[in-house]
Amino acid sequence: MKIRLNKYIAEAGICSRRQADRKIEQGKVRVNGRAATLGDLVDSSDRILVDGNPLEHRMQRVYLAYNKPVGVTSTTERSDPDNIIKAVGYHGGRIFPVGRLDKDSHGLILLTNDGDIVNNILRVSNAHDKEYLVHVDRPVTDDFVKKMSEGVSILGTRTRPCRVIQTDSHTFRIILQQGLNRQIRRMCKVLGYTVKDLQRTRIMHIHLENLAMGTWRFLTDKEEEVLMSEVGETKAEPAPKKVHSFGRKVAQKKPVRSPKKNGKPGSRAAASKTRRTRK
Repeated sequence: MKIRLNKYIAEAGICSRRQADRKIEQGKVRVNGRAATLGDLVDSSDRILVDGNPLEHRMQRVYLAYNKPVGVTSTTERSDPDNIIKAVGYHGGRIFPVGRLDKDSHGLILLTNDGDIVNNILRVSNAHDKEYLVHVDRPVTDDFVKKMSEGVSILGTRTRPCRVIQTDSHTFRIILQQGLNRQIRRMCKVLGYTVKDLQRTRIMHIHLENLAMGTWRFLTDKEEEVLMSEVGETKAEPAPKKVHSFGRKVAQKKPVRSPKKNGKPGSRAAASKTRRTRK
């Protein structure tokens, strides 16, 4: 897919988009032998020279798992002081959230710079699992579980059948394959319940597990591999190995791990648990 030339140059790590525009205006950029113009669309098949040097596009796809706290909004709008990009604090390039998680909910949300993956995950027809742990204000009954499982009428439609599992007197797990606005809260309200706490614990094969609140990690190699096999159109170039450091990332060589060693939340040992296949 062709993208704007200034973006292509910026993603190659040469300079910012604004600086790329200046170079284009100054005649320092050529595309396939001709002088480039603002607004040109290019891809990897084009021969691009910047300051007389061939441009190698080095954009690397990144995939992050973030444990969103309550109060953070799933928006990239800088005008919102609680926007998720500011909260995550990732400095390796532009990223955006995959879908949404309500401001008053917490838990797992993915972020990436891979627009194709975002579209494929969010496409309703793909029906990908999202699992939540929900605490309500009243005792959970068999009738409540049955009605939630069969579907509830909200927003002018009926929710899809889903799996609901009671975990204690006031708590249940629910696995959805759709994402209507505030769906779980609305479903509970129709049945006379109020949600007191809502945590997303899983998206597809990616689990929240021991990731500390407000911190993030890169997806493991295995998680990326499965993600590409399920929703990726082409295998993306892998990102360099990184180590999680409670919201700060630095590129490092992959450490040697002991498979039986338990790590603290946010550590590589804890992140390695995501490689295990749940029964």
